[in-house]
Amino acid sequence: MDKYSFLNAANTAFFADLYDQYLQNPDSVEPSWRAFFQGFDFGLESADGSGEIIYVDRGPGETVAVPQNVQKEFQVVKLIDDYRTRGHLFTKTNPVRERRKYSPTLALENFGLSQGDLNTVFNAGEIIGIGPNTLSNIIVHLEHIYCDSIGVEYMYIRNPEEREWIQARINFNTNRTKFSADQKKHILKKLNQAVSFETFLHTKYVGQKRFSLEGGETLIPALDALVEKAASFGVKEFVMGMAHRGRLSTLTNIFGKSPKDIFSEFDGKDYEEAIFDGDVKYHLGWTSKRKSDSGKDINMNIAPNPSHLETVGAVVEGITRAKQDTHYKDNISQVLPIVVHGDAAVAGQGLVYEIVQMAQLDGYKTGGTIHIVVNNQIGFTTNYLDARSSTYCTDIGKVTLSPVLHVNADDAEAVVHATNFALEFRMNFGRDVFIDLLGYRKYGHNEGDEPRFTQPKLYKAIAKHNNPRDIYAQKLISEGIIDADYVANLEKEYKESLEEELEDSRKQEKTVITPFMQDEWAGFIRVQEDEMMKVVDTTFPKDKLTEIAEVITKLPSDKKFLRKIQKIISERHKGFFEDNQLDWAMGELLAYGSLLKEGYNVRMSGQDVERGTFSHRHAVVKVEDSEEEILLLNNLKGDQGRFCIYNSLLSEYGVVGFDYGYAMASPETLTIWEAQFGDFSNGAQIMIDQYISSAEDKWKLQNGLVMLLPHGYEGQGAEHSSARMERYLQLCAKDNMFVADVTTPANMFHLLRRQMKAKYRKPLIVFTPKSLLRDKRVMSSVEEFANGSFQTVIDDANATPKDVKSLVFCTGKFYYDLLKEREEQGRKDIALVRIEQLFPLPTAEMDKLIKKYKAEEVVWAQEEPRNMGALSHMLMNYEEAKTFRFASRRPYGAPAAGSATRSKRRHQEVIDYVFDKTKNNQRR
Repeated sequence: MDKYSFLNAANTAFFADLYDQYLQNPDSVEPSWRAFFQGFDFGLESADGSGEIIYVDRGPGETVAVPQNVQKEFQVVKLIDDYRTRGHLFTKTNPVRERRKYSPTLALENFGLSQGDLNTVFNAGEIIGIGPNTLSNIIVHLEHIYCDSIGVEYMYIRNPEEREWIQARINFNTNRTKFSADQKKHILKKLNQAVSFETFLHTKYVGQKRFSLEGGETLIPALDALVEKAASFGVKEFVMGMAHRGRLSTLTNIFGKSPKDIFSEFDGKDYEEAIFDGDVKYHLGWTSKRKSDSGKDINMNIAPNPSHLETVGAVVEGITRAKQDTHYKDNISQVLPIVVHGDAAVAGQGLVYEIVQMAQLDGYKTGGTIHIVVNNQIGFTTNYLDARSSTYCTDIGKVTLSPVLHVNADDAEAVVHATNFALEFRMNFGRDVFIDLLGYRKYGHNEGDEPRFTQPKLYKAIAKHNNPRDIYAQKLISEGIIDADYVANLEKEYKESLEEELEDSRKQEKTVITPFMQDEWAGFIRVQEDEMMKVVDTTFPKDKLTEIAEVITKLPSDKKFLRKIQKIISERHKGFFEDNQLDWAMGELLAYGSLLKEGYNVRMSGQDVERGTFSHRHAVVKVEDSEEEILLLNNLKGDQGRFCIYNSLLSEYGVVGFDYGYAMASPETLTIWEAQFGDFSNGAQIMIDQYISSAEDKWKLQNGLVMLLPHGYEGQGAEHSSARMERYLQLCAKDNMFVADVTTPANMFHLLRRQMKAKYRKPLIVFTPKSLLRDKRVMSSVEEFANGSFQTVIDDANATPKDVKSLVFCTGKFYYDLLKEREEQGRKDIALVRIEQLFPLPTAEMDKLIKKYKAEEVVWAQEEPRNMGALSHMLMNYEEAKTFRFASRRPYGAPAAGSATRSKRRHQEVIDYVFDKTKNNQRR
């Protein structure tokens, strides 16, 4: 008997369901059925047009003819599968022009079906939740779900549970929500606010840049629905990042910022504070408290952002993670990150990829982000066909197998439905979702720009196109929900309120900028340079240091560790308890331990930070057999803060942005980012320029992020020598950050402690050593840790003032090179003074030392080329420096030579010139 003869009599619904499973995940079906379906697919592809498909078995010469009814059933399943997989290509999602054409289409003929099959009932209807049904009804249902105003991409998702959830959700209501009359009126109200706000600004501030939302106004009801529904799910806080387009409308109509304040910013008034420079109105952040319609309190945060698109996304993720770690550890879903993108930016900016890759990493995940792309189909003047190679701007979402919903921005109900869908998916699965809000941009890139220069055809269509509010109002009128006067009354009422706000704003002479996330910063003060120079008490009792050392210098006795790690940890124990000589790693770890004991948290991330690029830290040790991770700093006795350290993905821009955001939202956490090598930080240059160095001036934002940048010339070539000290120093001004290049473990200990013990926060840039990590000269005693304080300048303890003819100021590792030379030459006429803090520059201390030594000359010595390092910084910030003799490498385009021999020769030439002014290496 033919082993497939039962195909003639069996229930075709069973086969249809099994074939559907096979199409979605071949490995999920039993092997013999998988072989059968593979054969069927082969037969389908090679059918001769006779209508009968021959299944060729893998056995010796066995074949079976698949009955016509089963064959047709399978073909309908194939059709359903194609709608699921490719239906998004044939949607009605573009409001102002025809979509591109894709082939093959979803025509019946492409699936071996014909018009004659339309009235045939197929059990395959069970798969999409409508039971056995005619092919005609199945297609109507599929068109509603996959090819109307929403296109859904999800079939690439590998988790069957997620895929099935999506299918059940969209099959249940044909990918639509049946809104009540009151809900529809609420959507219309938010749309009216979006439209009326923009038209009001357009008439009152003619020609001023505002980066209007016109063409994408449905973002406002979408965000409103998102906030309301999320509150019902128990979300307590929202952290949002978005660029300039639509930001002002979002601030007013979602975040509740008073239009009066926005009008003051439009009027260009000066700020109330003289020390605050401010920023343009569409970059400012805002924090507010809102009560949902159901009475739930919500904390709303929209992060400040620069013009550099997508930068704020990394910051938002860091803020979110900090809030989750600090306040919502047991339920991180209670903080919801929302990032609003532009279509050109989300496709073109590499930072988006870095952020998306963080989504499921232990050190960076935030429980799922809702990404909304306000898709104008244009980037400034660049057409979308020139802006990306991918089909969609949102294809980046497929990297993490996130569902993507493409929505016609003119269909307000579809937009709100898609937003609710995205939220439910995030709350169920803790994963990212992307919404592609396909609209248009009514004007040019800004309101003064002429878009018809570059897109004349598109802008003819846009000029004739009704706004989404009027389109939706017409729909509600046709449904009998509102009358023709309803919208006019809504608009009149809203604009009257705006007129009152405008009148009030013009009674104020100054613009007041409210700090972002004030609640997190209660008790902290903003300070200027004079306060930054005051000594902060960083002492820590010796007995408590001893308790910490006992924990971090002993490995668990019941676990097996590599001999090398046992040796490192035992040497630390010996250094503390026997030799009273602590190295750099101990200086760092004791700083963290002491802060943890005082209740602060410590977070460190970066490439290879757990061990340390140069194998010095070993903050995480691994059990040899199981690779179990042991963090000794989390085992301190009694109460302590939380110590977290994470090896990052191979990213600088994204990770620095994340950690900056973390520090912004958690001032009681010592947040550290370490570069693998110092110059790799230039991959994050936008973060350094737009946030780290300038955020307090622009946005009143304090931030205590620490950047550890390995720096020092040791013959490793152009890319592993310099942390580009000069770039950071060039950014220094007034009171914007600390920059240090410390030379002892104790000073590093006190520097890190000062970062937390001060009642203010400033970014801290530290140029850290490489070769000095194991240098026996670079040691500190336990007493220096317990009783000292951070020294901005370290005087030469071995120099006698009356003998000194040359006072040499230097910084960092170069001090030890000069010290070695002085010892070898036996010179007593040179004093070597270390400038440990390069900004704010300790000029008063330097003045005292110049007076103390009364040397014949003062030298600034650096190992960097003349056009790099701190030389120009000294000239700019210290008047006395104009009289200095400068010893450095010659000016070069690259920081260091690739040849170790040449590098060593140049290094020695600088040293020679420090000790002998006749050996000027600058001469050619």
